[in-house]
Amino acid sequence: MRGYVELFNVGKTYDTPKGPSIIVENFDLNIDKGEFVALLGHSGCGKSTVLTMLAGLNSISDGGIVVAGKEINGPGPDRGVVFQGPCLLPWMTASENVALGVERVFPKASKADRRATVEYYLELVGLGQSMNKLPRELSLGMQQRVGLARAFALAPKMLLLDEPFGMLDSLTRMELQEVLTEILQADGKTALMVTHDVDEALFLADRVVMMTNGPRARVGKVLHMPFERPRRRAEVLAHESYYDLREEMIAFLEEQEQLKHRAA
Repeated sequence: MRGYVELFNVGKTYDTPKGPSIIVENFDLNIDKGEFVALLGHSGCGKSTVLTMLAGLNSISDGGIVVAGKEINGPGPDRGVVFQGPCLLPWMTASENVALGVERVFPKASKADRRATVEYYLELVGLGQSMNKLPRELSLGMQQRVGLARAFALAPKMLLLDEPFGMLDSLTRMELQEVLTEILQADGKTALMVTHDVDEALFLADRVVMMTNGPRARVGKVLHMPFERPRRRAEVLAHESYYDLREEMIAFLEEQEQLKHRAA
């Protein structure tokens, strides 16, 4: 059965002085519309490579990727990307950073409509009182909220998140995970998130896709999360399957770590 997003036999090969290096090979994944998929694996296994190919920021060596029935051949506003760092223009306010993309994607919209869109998403991420501040006046967590607002404001078909909370302290991280679930619940956006955090994957995802070690990384195991939406952290933690799923994910990662040491 086809998905809203399809990755079929996707591969990435880099040329090196020692010959071709195959990072990802025969990567197959279908994502349903409105589904949140977490891509989990050890550092260096190729998670971000898959995400950047889906974003159109990295060329595809083999296979193909289809989003909403259209094969991608580069970056586009149909895919919003949130990176680990906020990547804000330091001389622009929070609202100006969000408006920059909105103006380019919706050039025919009225100035008032574009402003309303910017303000709506900044309010949604909790920055209604800080939209006129420069990045240096915002905490790292607040800057990442701007990054989330910027991505959602472009009305993309799907959201791509590359360890978006990896640089934050644990409390801010949990806070923004809650913000993300609330926005996605209201927006119904399809999402793929790269993470190496088991608990983050458990809380946010509908499915967790675990990758084997690189080189030649591929899908190793897929787990379906039984937690209802809207998500409540206390309810997720209290679910009868939570710790079994957590142990299964950790066991897979430990197995991959052992395989890596044997191959070294």
